Amino acid sequence: MLVLVTGGAGFIGSQIVTVLTRAGHHVRVLDALLPAAHRGTPPVPEGAEWLEADVRDPAAVEGALRGVDAVCHQAAMVGLGKDFADAPEYVGCNDLGTAVLLAGMARAGVRRLVLAGSMVVYGEGRYECARHGVVRPGPRRVAELDAGRFEPPCPACGEPLAPGLVDEEAPADPRNVYAATKLAQEHLAAAWARATGGRAVALRYHNVYGPGMPRDTPYAGVASLFRSALARGEAPRVFEDGGQRRDFVHVRDVAAANALALSGAPEIPERALRAFNVGSGEPHTVGELAAELARACGGPAPVTTGEYRLGDVRHITASSLRLRDELGWKPEVRFAEGVAEFATASLRG
Repeated sequence: MLVLVTGGAGFIGSQIVTVLTRAGHHVRVLDALLPAAHRGTPPVPEGAEWLEADVRDPAAVEGALRGVDAVCHQAAMVGLGKDFADAPEYVGCNDLGTAVLLAGMARAGVRRLVLAGSMVVYGEGRYECARHGVVRPGPRRVAELDAGRFEPPCPACGEPLAPGLVDEEAPADPRNVYAATKLAQEHLAAAWARATGGRAVALRYHNVYGPGMPRDTPYAGVASLFRSALARGEAPRVFEDGGQRRDFVHVRDVAAANALALSGAPEIPERALRAFNVGSGEPHTVGELAAELARACGGPAPVTTGEYRLGDVRHITASSLRLRDELGWKPEVRFAEGVAEFATASLRG
């Protein structure tokens, strides 16, 4: 099978390319090498075909799709960015880029897509109130955050909530620009599937970490920010009180999920998109990640700052049972093992 991997030179995309080539697939990489993600030209795995071009370029996409059997769409701007002024670039890269790609696939007759989705489409995770059952907290309030009250209260009675695992049937509630673009990508893919008879899988990644993460940039994930600080001999700076619950999933497990989704895509009904959470099933707090990394690096202990980003959510952790049950995926890298490896792994310059 010839697979086009957009964003295939990136952190996650390059791992997917490696897994696919080792499985005997032919892989073509399309990557624009945007400065926000790349400070140089990264190595392309041996055996992969390389095209440096932007997914927003229709002519480049047309050429990249020649002879392709399936597309693994990883190209995107990630993270919260610096401020709302980033919105046009996020929409251009993520949504316009996806639209151009899907239009090219429609013309080329390519009918199989795996899309890099994200848990950010859910907004806040699943919460339960002792009195009112499952509830959805409202938007975070600046006054509460300034006062150091980070836990969302029950919207009905104001009492504390118990966080739980969110599944794919939870309603979407994107709470920042990046989240809105990731949800729009899913809607575009679903529209493409309906119009063309295609099959689409959206893999909603949780907090992906591992070797090859970009170094400290405004768009980097929290694991990379902590790791970069420790490499400089500085204490990791933990926002809020460090109690934010996340699901940290290793990049090799995410790459394996993509490979399974590509091979299992024929099981997805025609003219449909099927979403799958991709998480370790082993929730940890941001503070725990920082402390574990600091221990593994032999660096200074984390500092909890009380700072916050309004676009962040408090807790979001996944149920990945659908991916396990339907495609047979299971994570292989445990948290302690993965963090210990990550503590000494190289980062992208």
